[in-house]
Amino acid sequence: MNASNSKSNPGTRTIRVGALARVEGEGALHVAMKDGRVEEVRLDIYEPPRFFEAFLRGRDFREVPDITARICGICPVAYQMGACHALEKALGAFDQVTPDIRTLRNLLYCGEWIESHVLHMFMLHLPDFLGYESVISMAADHAPTVRQALRLKKFGNDLLTLLGGRAIHPVGVCVGGFYKTPDPTRAAELASEARACLDIMSELTLFLASQVRYPDLERDYEFVALCPDDEYPMNLGRIRSNKGLDVDQERFGDAIEERQVPHSNALHSVIKGRDAYLVGPLARLNLNAEKLHPRARELLPQVRRSLGQDLPWRNNFLSLPARALETVHALGRAADILAAYKPLAHPSILPAPRPGVGGHGTEAPRGICWHQYHTHADGSIAAARIIPPTSQNQRCLEQDLRELAGRLAALPDDQLALRCEQMIRNYDPCISCSVHFLKFGRTWTPRAGIPAAPTREDSA
Repeated sequence: MNASNSKSNPGTRTIRVGALARVEGEGALHVAMKDGRVEEVRLDIYEPPRFFEAFLRGRDFREVPDITARICGICPVAYQMGACHALEKALGAFDQVTPDIRTLRNLLYCGEWIESHVLHMFMLHLPDFLGYESVISMAADHAPTVRQALRLKKFGNDLLTLLGGRAIHPVGVCVGGFYKTPDPTRAAELASEARACLDIMSELTLFLASQVRYPDLERDYEFVALCPDDEYPMNLGRIRSNKGLDVDQERFGDAIEERQVPHSNALHSVIKGRDAYLVGPLARLNLNAEKLHPRARELLPQVRRSLGQDLPWRNNFLSLPARALETVHALGRAADILAAYKPLAHPSILPAPRPGVGGHGTEAPRGICWHQYHTHADGSIAAARIIPPTSQNQRCLEQDLRELAGRLAALPDDQLALRCEQMIRNYDPCISCSVHFLKFGRTWTPRAGIPAAPTREDSA
């Protein structure tokens, strides 16, 4: 952390953290203050751009799930699921996907939520609240909790391996379903472990609600999430907010605007005609709490009482207990699916190539990950657009930092920097996910009557 007080302007302060710790990717914090007032706040994302949308062009649609999985090693399923659903719409096959395939997709997503949420909650973020510099130092005093967290994360990884062939960048997913069905013997083994992990996570959720003190920072967010009619959001549902946004999946890209800012290699998103919005666990919980798995629903009143907060929660630091409840939900859902699992006679449908356009988003651990693809008649990709959750949250995060820094202006520089870093980590940002964009060098010419692809006049 670098902090400076100008001798010529003694009322000025600059808080600079050149490399953020315990987040995925490369970013920096910059806060400029004068006479106790915040003048500038920036989350500087200097991670080099990764041009996934560009090198997807010309690829066969069948290649897209494996390519997009490489965007992130922590949330590859989000990219695979967004790609599969959007391409199935472009190819006219979305309604042909069977309920059994959709159930297995939810099971795969449960694995990702479990491993990602647990990694963030206990290894990356809980040390902030308990006063440790890392999970290594925290483990000296909280070894049982850390061991339980490692067991939970391993279970999440095992689910990814069961359905995807491996935990990092799974290869078992295809447009239309899966390449093969999971082994029933292994599924039965994991069903037993799911029930044990569900009990562990239920206790840890109450611990996080009752034993951790959360900073008070309430703001009037616009929460945005998938809102299916009959289940907690993962893969399906219209996209809605608490302030009137209600769009079909295909139209989400039209409802928001992506803007480039000079200090970030990732775009900032706003709702057209309004301002920043928040995606992620807090938004999902506030908009869909009644759809949680029964085990998570049973815990929610106890969590609310311990926190002294009824829903909706408008304090983003409460994303930690929200993630905990979602992890209970994912474990309960996984246990149910595994217990009822029978091998599928047909683990996938076989979409046929055709020209088309499809847009769809699914709920990554960090929020909506939205994809849009234009396909040629031969099934190759004409254009791609991917909007990751971390880029959508950036403007909201900077607004939170401005509010927090203003309230804590009396703190010494090192303490203020640490509290601001804690706010950034609270979002569980995946910076590497957020920076794949570019300025198209030429306009794409539509073929076979497909409407023209949207151009993005942004440059890295």
